[in-house]
Amino acid sequence: MTTPRTGAEELGDPELGAAQLAEPGAVTIIVPTFNEAGNIRELLHQLTESVPSRLPCEVLFVDDSTDDTPEVIRDAARDCPFPVAVLHRETPVGGLGGAVVEGMKRAGSDWIVVMDGDLQHPPALVPELVGAGERAGADLVVASRYIRGGSREGLAGGYRIAVSRGATWLTKALFPRRLRGISDPMSGFFAIRRSAVTAETLKPLGYKILLELAVRCRPETVAEVPFVFQERFAGESKSTAKEGLRFLSHLAALRTSSPVARMVAFGLIGLTGFLPNLLGLHLLVAAGMHYLPAEIVANQFGVLWNFVLIEVLLFRDRRGHRHWADRVGRFAVLANADLLLRIPLIAVFVGRLGLAVLPATTLALLTTFVLRFAATEALVYLPRKGRESGAGATRTTRSAGSARR
Repeated sequence: MTTPRTGAEELGDPELGAAQLAEPGAVTIIVPTFNEAGNIRELLHQLTESVPSRLPCEVLFVDDSTDDTPEVIRDAARDCPFPVAVLHRETPVGGLGGAVVEGMKRAGSDWIVVMDGDLQHPPALVPELVGAGERAGADLVVASRYIRGGSREGLAGGYRIAVSRGATWLTKALFPRRLRGISDPMSGFFAIRRSAVTAETLKPLGYKILLELAVRCRPETVAEVPFVFQERFAGESKSTAKEGLRFLSHLAALRTSSPVARMVAFGLIGLTGFLPNLLGLHLLVAAGMHYLPAEIVANQFGVLWNFVLIEVLLFRDRRGHRHWADRVGRFAVLANADLLLRIPLIAVFVGRLGLAVLPATTLALLTTFVLRFAATEALVYLPRKGRESGAGATRTTRSAGSARR
């Protein structure tokens, strides 16, 4: 990882340092960008026209682009009356959500406003978001398409509208308490107090950063303001089927963030392993293999099935500290050891405790399940102390705009 450099350092001014990027102010506007060169000038123009001079602000673009977006930002910033910075990430860890978290770590203002760079989020609403938060004493203010005065008219086509509505319903069903008071958890346009953000707890995946913040940071007071979702000013939408899959993975990770929830999901995934196990047994016996070795081999099909689902749904964020072959081997050993431990346990429960066979078997199943879950977390997925995940190189350029109007 390279050491971030400020724009002042690049321009050769020794008196300006990295700390100036986080100067205290009223608002830091964080704009994650990916190939949005055609939108930058208009976005900064509308922000200049919309944000009143009495509201000190700075704009931080966190950029994952492969085009000339960073150069366009630096050039357009020369005409802005407020500070503009661009943080270019060589490796886009966490996608758009990861970009927002990187920006939050560098923000020094009382309020952080997050908005897209394609002008589907109207810049004129930025002062209203902060004002609503101050008036209501709220920690989080969401720009919502689903309250009176709001609209999703910028969503092109019935398919995208249906997907957006379905995702909203699903998230609210999965997190009814933590999303209470948020009618539009899929919104990417919101303001949040810096004091309400604990960036170290955030583990974003994809572009639904508001959901991540609401679930993990749990802001105490939430307010909403209506907004009309606009059509994109320039460029193409980044919403793809791949992003949809990342969203579902993100939902699963959030829903199973507690140990109890993970253990329940671990058990449900284990139950699905019976299907490949039985199918494999049927195919092997049909091919002429004796049923005893076929049972052993077929069990590995179920183990592999469970491993894949657990990797994707439960421990996606814990895979980087150990090689995949190491994880597979450890998981397989634990899964098969479960079978070896179960029979002696049943014998102890029947012989020593006097239980009938059925209750003894049930108790043994529960015991080995809890032990296997704990061992899987500890021996396969527990992060090693001191090991850091790669965050990719970044370069920060700060353009100090002219004095406020």
